[in-house]
Amino acid sequence: MPPPVFPTHDGRADRHRWRRLQATLFPDLNRPLPEFAFSYPLPMKRRQFITVTASLAASLGALHLAGGMSPANASSAGHRIHDLDLLDASRARPVPVRLYMPRLASPEQLVPLIVFSHGMGGSRAGYRYLGSHWAEQGIASLHPQHVGSDNSLWRGNPLDLVQRLQHAARDAEALARVHDLRFVVDHVLASEFGRLIDTTRIAAAGHSYGASTVMLASGARVTDASSHIADLRDERIRAAILISAPPFVGQGPIEQVLGSISIPTLHVTSIDDTIRIPGYLSTVEDRIAIFHAMSRSPKTLAVFNTGGHSIFTDRTTRSGPEASSRIKNATRELTTLFLAQAFPQIQRHARSEGQLLQAGVPSGTSARRDGAQDIAQWSSRHQDILERFITPETRVAAG
Repeated sequence: MPPPVFPTHDGRADRHRWRRLQATLFPDLNRPLPEFAFSYPLPMKRRQFITVTASLAASLGALHLAGGMSPANASSAGHRIHDLDLLDASRARPVPVRLYMPRLASPEQLVPLIVFSHGMGGSRAGYRYLGSHWAEQGIASLHPQHVGSDNSLWRGNPLDLVQRLQHAARDAEALARVHDLRFVVDHVLASEFGRLIDTTRIAAAGHSYGASTVMLASGARVTDASSHIADLRDERIRAAILISAPPFVGQGPIEQVLGSISIPTLHVTSIDDTIRIPGYLSTVEDRIAIFHAMSRSPKTLAVFNTGGHSIFTDRTTRSGPEASSRIKNATRELTTLFLAQAFPQIQRHARSEGQLLQAGVPSGTSARRDGAQDIAQWSSRHQDILERFITPETRVAAG
């Protein structure tokens, strides 16, 4: 059922409706939005990879202009930042991308690569708190910008915003985002940076709409408008990090859609990770259902006990600076430990008693065992902000 159309004949009523809708749609916002009345219904397509609802709720979470912009080819202590303006000629589609490259990378010391897909309304400059951290830990981080569902949505006539969001949530854009991931990986591996990257250690991560993009690239089985099963998996992706993953809509049983994903997955969410719009509601329970539906994946679930959908962006949300900082720090640490477990050769910084210690990780079964122990220790350190935590080891023990 489409959301109601809001009339515009009463200015005071419109402002009241907008303020009420703003509080409903974007509960984590810490600054007001422009006042305008929605005057467009959002008809829902039966087969739509990502609902307009998920897009809308994710969008302001991904509007992390406070995340900070870095000039092209900037640098930090342990990594360099390269902004590349690419064009996929086969699709006539621009794909801007930001690459965080560890300084330690060399032909003699190859580094893993993680490609990150932003949420609706984001850009290559977003989620810097993750990209820069991974690079500091010796993991190259590649952030494409999905033109068509990026921050260009916030430009133009505000009365057309809903139409732009609806357009960005089409099946065609959902598919284009997956192809963006493949394209930027292809490009970077064929470029001068390719000689620095270990092609056997490639992972993907995403937030909200980006998490759906990553699920498709990891082997989710969806049908298109012609009822054909779309095979979008990129076999080079060996692990996936799914932050605030929304459900697929109109695709049948969730186990049928996600049961074919067999690579290791990390699922990150929070108890208040809610996507809300008139006519649609998606809560943390949907993220947990996605976790359980991946029956073939060695999977880990972390549910924080505070924070909303936007807390996983660069922004400080209404949860407050302390909670926001703690969740981000814990997320950075957990994602790095997960990657170290998935790719045992990673030279990572292990956090011990508040100090960063350089530690090589052994390979094989012992490395996986050590990785599991590191993750168990992480949960102990952060137990006061965890609502639920499940690992492959705890699932086996419970079984």
